[in-house]
Amino acid sequence: MKFASFEINSAASWGLVEGDTVADLGAVLRDRYPDLKSAIAAGVLSEVAAAAARAKRYPLASIAFLPVIPNPDKILCIGLNYENHRKETGRTEVENPTVFGRFANSQTGHLTDIIRPKVSTQLDFEGELAVVIGKAGRYIPRAEAFGHVAGYACYNEGSVRDYQRHTHQFTPGKNFPATGAFGPFLVTPDEVGEVGPLRLQTRLNGEVVQDTTIDQMIFDIPRQIEYCSQFTRLEPGDVIATGTPGGVGSRRTPPLWMKAGDVVEVEIDKVGLLRNAVADEV
Repeated sequence: MKFASFEINSAASWGLVEGDTVADLGAVLRDRYPDLKSAIAAGVLSEVAAAAARAKRYPLASIAFLPVIPNPDKILCIGLNYENHRKETGRTEVENPTVFGRFANSQTGHLTDIIRPKVSTQLDFEGELAVVIGKAGRYIPRAEAFGHVAGYACYNEGSVRDYQRHTHQFTPGKNFPATGAFGPFLVTPDEVGEVGPLRLQTRLNGEVVQDTTIDQMIFDIPRQIEYCSQFTRLEPGDVIATGTPGGVGSRRTPPLWMKAGDVVEVEIDKVGLLRNAVADEV
């Protein structure tokens, strides 16, 4: 199944995507499950077919996409998690995942603008697979990790590189409003199947700039979930952005920065195509 968070008629909602339409589950289940995160937390995603049958349907072309989870408790990002990206940055090998956080308002949805901040011209792309947590847990063993996954989505973990490099703690460069994109859909594990062979590709103005398969990660998804759940309790709707492969703009000669008017796409087999234009902050 596929789910989306969106706005329609100026109201936020969520729904089940079938073909080129979405069933507005937020309207019919609002008293119990006002958003996708609450439905995930209640464990009812597999039971919404009956509600979808009585929900109003909208063409996908008529909705405004929101980030898949607009209101996550936390967004955990895994850095330097593909060997070709680690090498292009010159970083040393490590025994544990590199983890940093993003704020919810640093995200935007599918087909909405990524905003280049007025204080920088160094806005970079980072295509990634996002994992959305479906079941809470602490100290989750690797063998049980996939049982805590609600689904997957595309993620563009956009980075303002000069602010990222102001100090060793690069939180500012990762959290300018609307610099990252998340969407278009949450796709459930039964529909995705094995994630390792999936191809991830990032394109800037139609040119392929990143191209890999998920099994090239240094730390796989079970290891990420295991590690993150050691230092924090993972909650339903939490997001883990699993890392970007090599080819980022900052490591090219000359650097390749995103600018106003550009179109950036992140596409992952069986998960979806996330497309955003880039606009300057006003």
